[in-house]
Amino acid sequence: VQLQASGGGLVQAGGSLRLSCVASGRTFSTYTVGWFRQAPRKEREFVAAISWTRDTDYADSVKGRFTISRDNAKNTWYLQMNSLKPEDTAAYYCAASPFRRPQTDGYDYWGQGTLVTVSS
Repeated sequence: VQLQASGGGLVQAGGSLRLSCVASGRTFSTYTVGWFRQAPRKEREFVAAISWTRDTDYADSVKGRFTISRDNAKNTWYLQMNSLKPEDTAAYYCAASPFRRPQTDGYDYWGQGTLVTVSS
């Protein structure tokens, strides 16, 4: 099983990026899928998640700016990031969990990070 995250890059503050996570090796249509991030010298933190019933959850720091979505037919999920701020700079990781509202340790599958850098 592999989760391949992509879409990171360098963007100016106020700009937008869309991250994608393509899964292979199994279907995740009955999994909660999500995004985490880790900035330099900081702990990994939750960003957003979407359950198989399409309930969404967001970190307070990204509410109203980021939108998570999924396309089960493509076994892919996305993170649309708007109004980016320098503090959003981090490596972003996609993940999948069999639980509906998992804690971080409830995610069984993790992708590699894609780096997002927001310049001021």
